[in-house]
Amino acid sequence: MIRDQDRYRLFSRRAVLLGGGQLALFSALAGRMYYLQVVEADRYRTLAEDNRINMRLLAPLRGVILDRYGVEIATNQQNYRLIVVPERSPDIEQTLTRVARFIELDEAERKRVKKDVRRKRGFVPVTLRENLDWREVARIEVNTPELPGVLIEVGQTRLYPLGPSAAHLVGYVGAVSEAELTGEPLLELPSFRIGKNGVEKVFDKRLRGRGGRSEVEVNATGRVIRELSRRPGETGGEVRLTIDAGLQDFAHRRIGEESAAVTVMDVYRGDVLAMASAPAFDPNAFNQGVSKTYWRELNGNERAPLTNKAIAGQYAPGSTFKMAVALAALESGLADSDDRVFCRGHVQLGKTRFHCWKRGGHGSVDLMAALQQSCDVYFYDLARRLGINRIAAMAEKLGLGQTTGIGLPGERAGLIPTREWKLAVMGKRWQGGESLVAGIGQGFVLATPLQLAVMTARIANGGRAVSPRLFVPTDEVWDPQAPPPAADALPRIGISSGALDLVRRGMDAVTNSRRGTAYRSRITEDAWRMAGKTGTSQVRRITMSERRGGVIKNEKRPWKERDHALFVAYAPAHAPRYAISVVVEHGGGGSKAAAPIARDVMRETFIRAERAAEAAGRAARATGPATAVSKAAFHPGADGTGGTGGGRR
Repeated sequence: MIRDQDRYRLFSRRAVLLGGGQLALFSALAGRMYYLQVVEADRYRTLAEDNRINMRLLAPLRGVILDRYGVEIATNQQNYRLIVVPERSPDIEQTLTRVARFIELDEAERKRVKKDVRRKRGFVPVTLRENLDWREVARIEVNTPELPGVLIEVGQTRLYPLGPSAAHLVGYVGAVSEAELTGEPLLELPSFRIGKNGVEKVFDKRLRGRGGRSEVEVNATGRVIRELSRRPGETGGEVRLTIDAGLQDFAHRRIGEESAAVTVMDVYRGDVLAMASAPAFDPNAFNQGVSKTYWRELNGNERAPLTNKAIAGQYAPGSTFKMAVALAALESGLADSDDRVFCRGHVQLGKTRFHCWKRGGHGSVDLMAALQQSCDVYFYDLARRLGINRIAAMAEKLGLGQTTGIGLPGERAGLIPTREWKLAVMGKRWQGGESLVAGIGQGFVLATPLQLAVMTARIANGGRAVSPRLFVPTDEVWDPQAPPPAADALPRIGISSGALDLVRRGMDAVTNSRRGTAYRSRITEDAWRMAGKTGTSQVRRITMSERRGGVIKNEKRPWKERDHALFVAYAPAHAPRYAISVVVEHGGGGSKAAAPIARDVMRETFIRAERAAEAAGRAARATGPATAVSKAAFHPGADGTGGTGGGRR
């Protein structure tokens, strides 16, 4: 009995201890549940919502780039993208094989797709191909039953309607590299593109726009269940250029197979109407990244299709530089209209003989005849008397040897040498013979095609400091038909009107007198009469033995050893409005290769200007004063190239 009572007391104590422990445990659990469900309710409700609702950034539509008349030269178009959802495609290898029967899918793309499938969750779409054309879309849609998990999505991609014609000018967009990541969320989007070159790069931030936002509900594994709300992004701002898209396209096509640059600008407003560089590349190919083969082809091409020759090509200006030498001599009083030099085909300085392009010489010539016939001996004599520093001072007034401020990446300054420059850079004193060579635009002298257009514009407009303009400010009320500013509104560069008039008369004789070096490339319409100057710059030294045996003709030399061909001009000669420069790399003589291109592009400039004025007039009569011109009237037209010129210079 006593033993039973002891066992009972022992059991009771243990039961009490166990019950107490359980009570304490349940009390702690209840307290924790109260804390989580009541005290911390708001916090955990927020966390739950954050897990359930995802915020996704939406890429905005990129802004457009317009020409002077409102024609789109960089815009957006629908992009048909082929995707596959791995969980809906039981055998991804077999699916890829089937897809390859309908669209091109190389081995590298297949490897990329399989790698993405392994890395991503089964419900996350993987891109097979982008930028499908209509035929490819149709083939996929018709064969959808054979392609489990394969879908077509519609997005947006950049489009350049002019293609290669404006590639160097407008630039292109591409994927964001690691070096370009700045922490901006938009740049993290896989499909986001930024400007890589040209106008696209200069105005990238304006063109990007602002991202939108999408709220989606997801389950525990991250699968999207539904979209709760969407706020579209803000489309990027537009950029307007002074370029005429039709003229730009015409100039590029007129260059043809040559390696060349053409620049056209308004001599008073500075508006750049065309800036073509060839050969070029297709900017549309860079949207999704070019192949290694295509990239190697572009980099390995000796004609440098990736270089904008209009602003980055530096060439000896040859005889187109003679206007600068003539103006320097006239302004310094070392020459006048009656100053004459006898050309026998060469001039001797010490032990060195400097040759004229015309082997037998030009005889007795004055400044007008020297410009008209491009006599080298006459300008050797002027350069000898002037010295290099006076020539350099005049060249700088005309805009040479310095960047123009056009605002495009990659512009180079050229080079106008001086005595001080050579001593500082090369550690050697300037030699007299180097002045003679500089006097005909050779030696150290270098200029870009855009600089040559600026030089010509300043001569044509009476010595006003016009600079090239490519971008229209956003706050400017733009009217492409607005008259040019009054000449007196532009600052002068310090050259007398008498000197400029004499040089302009010489340029007029170059193209419009029978002995002029560009007579065969003249514009025959009197209203568009063109004044210009040919130039030929050597890229190799001609030896004395070759001169005795006969100089090898350009067309018989390897392409890299042929002379550069140049031509600058303005028109109309009696009332200048447009200036043009043409440089044809290794094209031979300026009169043969460059002048005909300039003639045809200048004629097209006037044709398009008259067409624009007529369209503006019709719009004004129909709706009142016009501030814009119909886009349809200014899309690139048919190629209306004229005949080719001839002549030595």
